Amino acid sequence: MAECELGCLTRQCLSGRRLGELRLLEEEIAAWSGDLNARQRGVDWQMTAEDARCKPNSVYPESIV
Repeated sequence: MAECELGCLTRQCLSGRRLGELRLLEEEIAAWSGDLNARQRGVDWQMTAEDARCKPNSVYPESIV
């Protein structure tokens, strides 16, 4: 999940820009994360925790020896 967040930060906030000062980078990230949190976006999980706990046979192919 952290990798997704860093990817979004790079694409949406920094977008290839080079910031000369650490203070400016911190301000940009704070503004971006404040806006993101205000919109209360979530993650659309594809499975439930219970589904993740089981070991579905369709995910693991049979090995033929």
